[in-house]
Amino acid sequence: MKKLKGSDRKYLRSIAHELKPLVQVGKSGVTDGLIASLNEALDQHELVKVRFLEFKDEKKTLAVEIADRSKSEQVGMIGHIAIFYREQKDAEKRKIKLP
Repeated sequence: MKKLKGSDRKYLRSIAHELKPLVQVGKSGVTDGLIASLNEALDQHELVKVRFLEFKDEKKTLAVEIADRSKSEQVGMIGHIAIFYREQKDAEKRKIKLP
């Protein structure tokens, strides 16, 4: 996946505004199950919100870890919700076209 530009991130944040969080970081933290859930959601939707129910003080470092482990890119963070994007590998299944 190519590195996103600032304008791409802004566009993705605008799309994510209406989305609901699909994955939640709970008391177990960043587990393999959480990463598997996120990978599945990214494969289906490309753009996913992750809500931090616990570990709110460490959310910035955990968001970086989540992005690394899921091979996605963090697009933004609003409050306790992080937004991640990973382009669909199959060009025919892509839902989001970057400007």
